[in-house]
Amino acid sequence: MGLLIIEMGMPPEHVRSACGSTAEWFLQVLGKEGGVSLRVVRPWQGDALPEPEEVAGAVITGSWAMVTDRLDWSERTADWIRRAMAINLPLFGVCYGHQLMAHALGGRVGDNPNGGEMGALPVTLTPEGKADALTSTLPETFSAYLFHQQSVLSPPPGAVALAASERDACQILRYGENACSTQFHPEFTAAILTRAHEDHASRQAGTVAPMPVEPETPWSRKLLDDFRRKVVGGK
Repeated sequence: MGLLIIEMGMPPEHVRSACGSTAEWFLQVLGKEGGVSLRVVRPWQGDALPEPEEVAGAVITGSWAMVTDRLDWSERTADWIRRAMAINLPLFGVCYGHQLMAHALGGRVGDNPNGGEMGALPVTLTPEGKADALTSTLPETFSAYLFHQQSVLSPPPGAVALAASERDACQILRYGENACSTQFHPEFTAAILTRAHEDHASRQAGTVAPMPVEPETPWSRKLLDDFRRKVVGGK
């Protein structure tokens, strides 16, 4: 059994032409050390999701869609998440995937009343995060690539917030022994974030200031690397 990448949509052309597809970003990170079979499924294109028992773990990617739109393919994936959680399958959600996991498990998602976040911004561990095995090896505050308008406004029952940013109290959520998610993008590179910002700016009325981007965010990437190793090693 391999690791499933559930691609939740395609980036806009300006981003895709320079940086590739959403699934490709994760393939580059998750496949860099080998040792794991990677499979991509695209619910947004009508692909059927395999049974949770048929995979060793799954990553649910980001998207330019909105969880609150309750699109059929998204709700179908939410049902799959509930079935995966029932067998304690290792899951890692990112941005849209983070919000969809929260929605699927009983949390509340919507536009962040504090506003969206875009850029390389500081994320700080909560007291729970400092003590959790998933995040205890991270610095108390580290930089991560953020690009979102909606947020998890209320976590699902039993979920624990392990990190927060200035505007978002749910930057990392743990849902159980094997399931976690991040609002930030551990798969992003500086080039992806820059192109995403350019695309966003082109759609806004008026002028959007250029966004300085740090060259890398290694601590946020570590969470995705650790998840891959857990699935491969079965730890």
